[in-house]
Amino acid sequence: MDILLVALGSTTGLRRAEDALAASLERAGASVAIARAAPQPDVRTLAYTDLRWAIAARRAAKDALRKADPKAVLYYTTTAALLWPRPGAIRYDSLAADSRPGHHGVWQRPMERRRLARSPLVVPSSADLRFPTGVVVPPAVDPSGPGLPRSVAAITYAANPHKKGLDRVLRVWERARRGGEELVVAGLDGEDRAGVRYAGALPRDEYRALLRRSRVFVCAPRFEDFGIAQLEALADGCALVTTYAPGPYVALPLARALDPRLVARDESGLPAAVRAALDDPAPAYAERAIPLVAPYSTAAVDALVADRLLPALLGRSNPSV
Repeated sequence: MDILLVALGSTTGLRRAEDALAASLERAGASVAIARAAPQPDVRTLAYTDLRWAIAARRAAKDALRKADPKAVLYYTTTAALLWPRPGAIRYDSLAADSRPGHHGVWQRPMERRRLARSPLVVPSSADLRFPTGVVVPPAVDPSGPGLPRSVAAITYAANPHKKGLDRVLRVWERARRGGEELVVAGLDGEDRAGVRYAGALPRDEYRALLRRSRVFVCAPRFEDFGIAQLEALADGCALVTTYAPGPYVALPLARALDPRLVARDESGLPAAVRAALDDPAPAYAERAIPLVAPYSTAAVDALVADRLLPALLGRSNPSV
């Protein structure tokens, strides 16, 4: 085995991203095994949540290391690395230092600093000035298929409703919607009401097809690690309406470049942004989004993995960003 990928798999999106990175490493010529943490129940606090997942990741890693001696270990998220049984590279979208303020990260932040200091390689999904020698490898995002009639006015993704700001989106939609316009809430079950339909957790192909039928993707995140749902929406031709948010949020500058009217400072500016997207769409918005999303395609990510990440993991070079 070349690489052991220690994965949390705590959400559907994370499992997809972990599998995609493993597949990209394999296409680059590496043999890869995934050690995935056992599912954990929902608990009340982020500190306890992270502890449970870190313990589960440690158990998965120890079990895998008893069976094989990989050339490199790659932990997917800093949470997976917090209680590691063996030092390794750390892949992350955001750090506890940024996403776990105050008591939410009381034990994770200091442990994270120690793990990052001992890690032979950090692999952020977007450029991080704190780690200038890290190898930046974004998650891959591709268009999902041919265009479809845009019969859905707006869509949002709310698998983590508080983090994604679903309460804000619903308030904004109540103010902004007109006539028979409907907002589809994907990734979450709920009670339908006038103008709002809950689609629940959809199979991947169905969710992406829904994006291809939607005109606008609306979000108001409280923190955004990377913004893969927003990039998927852009890749599938949706106009992105969003607020600013702390975190890497790589889709945010793309949205500003495509149409700054659709990016609001806060919730108060979102109704006007929604109406601009629906009533006065910018010319060739979807076509102009294609080259902006292209650096995140599978082909582009595979090239980064083969040229930069795999050699760094196996000690064949000393890359820098």
